[in-house]
Amino acid sequence: MKSILKWLVMVGLCGLVVSWPLAARANFDDDGDHDRARDLYERGEIKGLSDLLGLVHAEAPGDIVAIDFIRAGDRWVYRFQIVSADGRRRIVDVDAGAGVLVRGRGGDR
Repeated sequence: MKSILKWLVMVGLCGLVVSWPLAARANFDDDGDHDRARDLYERGEIKGLSDLLGLVHAEAPGDIVAIDFIRAGDRWVYRFQIVSADGRRRIVDVDAGAGVLVRGRGGDR
């Protein structure tokens, strides 16, 4: 009975680990963020995510667990939630148009 219980717990944990990146991606698609970002990218108003990943990983190494696309004042911002190897969560904001880090936001959470 214990071995079956252990097996069920392991299967459940594996399911969580596999679905975590999918949940993070789904977060980006809420409220039409994906369509809005694509339209702005196609018009040349913002940088693509692939152009910014190196900058984000240099600022906060770890796994990106969520990305939000928000309007902050007069600019569009990608907000990355990152979990480092030691389990700490960081928020990194990047100006989507200029492709630079937004100062005054971020840090350990």
